[in-house]
Amino acid sequence: MSQFENVTVVKKANVYFDGKVTSRTVLFADGTKKTLGIMMPGEYEFGTDQKEIMEILGGELKVLLPGESEWQKFNGTGEFVIPAKASFKLEVLTVTDYCCSYISE
Repeated sequence: MSQFENVTVVKKANVYFDGKVTSRTVLFADGTKKTLGIMMPGEYEFGTDQKEIMEILGGELKVLLPGESEWQKFNGTGEFVIPAKASFKLEVLTVTDYCCSYISE
């Protein structure tokens, strides 16, 4: 899906790591939520409240998922899933465009 229709966009940005990671919240009529954002090169660690599906739309990065010992590399596009109440690490190598979907279970 290259665009979203009939959504509400929250104007205030979500800003992390001194502005090196930012996103905007997109709310859907069915109550679901996604964020669209950009990550600048750097190393980051995030925690989740809900299950998340992180879709990489462009860029290059490595991710270390919970319970894993091997980093996964993404170059261009791809996606990965992070369980609820977990943390994961990112090593962003180039400016990376992403869409994160929040899944209620």
